[in-house]
Amino acid sequence: MAHAESEETVLAGGGPAAESSPFLRYARRVALIINLKAAIVSGLAVVSMLLCRRFGLLADFPLALIATAIIFPIVFSIGGAYKRRESALDHYGNIKAHGRAIYFAARDWLAETDPETLHSGGAVLGSLLGHCRAMFAGQRGRMIENEAAVYRDFSELSLFIKGLREKGLASGEVSRCNQYLSKMVVSFETMKHIYQYRTPVTLRAYSDIFILVLPILYGPYFAHLATEYSPGLEFLMPVLFSLILVGLDNIQDHLENPFDQIGEDDISINAEKFVERLSL
Repeated sequence: MAHAESEETVLAGGGPAAESSPFLRYARRVALIINLKAAIVSGLAVVSMLLCRRFGLLADFPLALIATAIIFPIVFSIGGAYKRRESALDHYGNIKAHGRAIYFAARDWLAETDPETLHSGGAVLGSLLGHCRAMFAGQRGRMIENEAAVYRDFSELSLFIKGLREKGLASGEVSRCNQYLSKMVVSFETMKHIYQYRTPVTLRAYSDIFILVLPILYGPYFAHLATEYSPGLEFLMPVLFSLILVGLDNIQDHLENPFDQIGEDDISINAEKFVERLSL
């Protein structure tokens, strides 16, 4: 499920990422981690180191402070964001699986298969997933409007199940279909909460401040280490130090919202392919 080439990671408005060359895919992935923010922080760290060398400000700061102040909180946030993404994938799979089960009930449990009924069921399921995609990939300001559209589709699906009973589906099987619908609603609500509630804002602000400040404050430490390096290598530590911190922060940032379609590992709801494969 986590691979960019899978069905879940096909972009909603275009083709799969696999259509581009391997080099371009690799370059895009690197750019998501080493970006303008990384360049700015690295530049500030180098300037700080040069100024400290010029004015003789040298110090051997403990690196344990970095692990305590930044690395541990970021890794903790990455773990939480990854778990939310995996949970969202599970519930997305539940919506698809139970929706397909309702479609199969309309196709296989009735005495006679009605093509019009199957078309109607496929259309409702496609609309439901399409509105889920619009909600999760859209702006939070339109969340109420998009959520209302999703629940209209759930209502249509409920009426579709009711229509199956009128077409002769046994009451016990209709009850089972309603259970499938209930589980779809539960999964949607869970995905909605993942979309709404993410890493605490205060923790994100804490990480952002220290990622910007510490590489600059550690200028005396980098200047101290530079006395032991060959000419030209004194820039290695501040740049590497900054790239590691900003890179981890960028990874956490791209995992933060698994629906925004910015990172290659985001969840993309492909409603069209789902409807196309219902008849398989």
